[in-house]
Amino acid sequence: MDNYIDLLAKLPLFSNINKADIQDVLKQLNAYTKNFSKNEYVRVSGDLVDFIGIVLSGEIQILKDDYYGNRSITASFSKGSMFAEAFVCSKIKTLPIDIMSSTDSTIMFLDSNILLNSYTSEYKFHNTLVRNLLYIVSNKNILLTQKLSYHSHKTTSEKIMAYLTDQAKARHSSEFTIPFNRQQLADYLGVERSAMSYEISKLQKQGYIETNRSYFKLL
Repeated sequence: MDNYIDLLAKLPLFSNINKADIQDVLKQLNAYTKNFSKNEYVRVSGDLVDFIGIVLSGEIQILKDDYYGNRSITASFSKGSMFAEAFVCSKIKTLPIDIMSSTDSTIMFLDSNILLNSYTSEYKFHNTLVRNLLYIVSNKNILLTQKLSYHSHKTTSEKIMAYLTDQAKARHSSEFTIPFNRQQLADYLGVERSAMSYEISKLQKQGYIETNRSYFKLL
């Protein structure tokens, strides 16, 4: 676990905690790591919400099935990302989603019951961790609102351009690589892949974008 201290020290959850103290924090939270293969489930719907996960390497996806069995990707998390914290901070006791490793990955799990039920007098960094956790949940709430804004656009091309524009702003560059393949992007935007591919090709012919797989450039 020592190999990941430098990575953990950069994460918002451990903000205002000295790097030298992180190992002690991990012990307090009964932290452990586990390796997952590509397409292996990390957790499935119905599992207890008793953990906070951190992606140490690779990438995972949050999957949701509707009543008719249609599956959509609601989120994707790569190295250095934290997940499941929103469920921990709610009254939800079991996961309503599936979590899948989309590549070979290594995940760290923290005991959320210890984090949320500890008393300040017993746990040195309790207040700092809880404050950091609230910041993270609030920030992700903003990102969720952003995703919903894509879905609010009427046409597929509008959804695509809204997403790509936000990616360009976030990277401070007109050229960037998105974290999705075409099927994943279609699922994220809530559109059919064939319709999306057609619109991407159309946008490219009209001179709005250049693209090659996951690479895009706004013109």
